Amino acid sequence: MLENGKPYYDENGEVLHAHGGWILPFDGMYYWYGEDRRENTYVSCYRSRDLHTWTRCAPILTTDTPCAHTDGHFDLRLRTDDGGKVNIERPKLLYNPKTKKFVLWAHWENGKDYHDARCCIASSDFPDRGFVYHGSMNPYGNMSRDCTVFTDLSGDTYFISAARDNADLHIYRLTEDFLNVDEHVRTLFQHEFREAPALFAHDGRYYMLSSYCTGWAPNQAKWSVADSVTGRWSPLRNIADETTYASQSAFVLTVDGVPYYVGDRWGGGGDAYFSSTYVILPIRFDENGCPTMDWADTCPLF
Repeated sequence: MLENGKPYYDENGEVLHAHGGWILPFDGMYYWYGEDRRENTYVSCYRSRDLHTWTRCAPILTTDTPCAHTDGHFDLRLRTDDGGKVNIERPKLLYNPKTKKFVLWAHWENGKDYHDARCCIASSDFPDRGFVYHGSMNPYGNMSRDCTVFTDLSGDTYFISAARDNADLHIYRLTEDFLNVDEHVRTLFQHEFREAPALFAHDGRYYMLSSYCTGWAPNQAKWSVADSVTGRWSPLRNIADETTYASQSAFVLTVDGVPYYVGDRWGGGGDAYFSSTYVILPIRFDENGCPTMDWADTCPLF
């Protein structure tokens, strides 16, 4: 059972490294992806049938992942000019039922600073191996930092990321193959400086959680709701306590109709990063349809 704010381990007793990540249910299995900053790795992968016992797979993205251009004009660099690592953060995975491909979207930076602010894409025929890197880019020339992906109830799929030095959130509809952005459909929360977006659907409506920009330090999460991803979103309102229980949103996983907040309790930069842990809590709704989230020491789901 996961203890919130304490290290979480895979089946071999090793710390599970999947921060800023995503869980993709597919064919009776859950795949948990996340940042892995060890050695030459960028994106880790774990699999589980029950959300309790996690098997570590080979990383799906490393400095040595094969590269191939798609139709876009993307930068294929997976190393810095001096051979070091770039930064790849907040990896999110989609399964495309038309192409039968698994597609990764993430945030890319040059390894030295956060000035490039790009998204990056990779794809595979399998959820846990065989990924090909397609490069990084600035969608429609915009900055793209903290990000997520989301498929709405009609089947349209979107990429959402922080832009304009995190001042706004941009929503893009993806192409049919999920390998590029097709249209910039909405700009949200202008000058609100929101990051760490996490979307989910509940009772036919769409909810978004996000945090303010305070670096590694936690802050008050806020939520917004809309009847359509491309429609009008409500004003931001608070959820949880003033530090979101010392965590920041990574994604929301819905299991048996219950949405679960999955957040990172960051250890900090440098070596402190590796002491980061997780906070996983069920999201409830009051009589007015407003989401609430109470603290619990453990999460029996995991």
